[in-house]
Amino acid sequence: MGLENDINITNKYYVDNDIALIYKKPTPIRVTKTSYQNMRIIDGFFETPSTLDYNGIYKGYYIEFDAKETKSKTSFSINNIHKHQIIHIKRVLHHKGIAFLIVRFTLLEKDYVLRGEDLIDYLNNSTKKSIPLSYFEENCYQVDIKYAPRLDYIKIVDKIIKEKCSIS
Repeated sequence: MGLENDINITNKYYVDNDIALIYKKPTPIRVTKTSYQNMRIIDGFFETPSTLDYNGIYKGYYIEFDAKETKSKTSFSINNIHKHQIIHIKRVLHHKGIAFLIVRFTLLEKDYVLRGEDLIDYLNNSTKKSIPLSYFEENCYQVDIKYAPRLDYIKIVDKIIKEKCSIS
């Protein structure tokens, strides 16, 4: 996936430059059959549903987010977000962590940070099965692709922290 690759490159930059510690979480898999001759996993299954793709710490704040991509030019389908992920985002927010989605509109080459609070609010107040691009343009933070860091979402996290501090 292009978005995950860009995030992984960015996270390495953050770690290498002592900016943040953000890591991709492994999907919990139970291995049931292996081939030691070929050093391969032959069979296994997902042990539990994964929560969000990435987590870590930045300036003392717990951060957790997921990477989502869509080929649509007009909207992002809510079906791309699993129910257990929505529950998990609510839990992170309840404990004062920072949760969000990075959504890439691949055909438009646009990336947005959708704050967890805004996602939950949208889900609670809309009957639509997708989030229109106009919502992202009006309510989310756009993140531009650069050389280094590749997808500098931590600048957006700084804005989210500032918002949290002004509310408290």
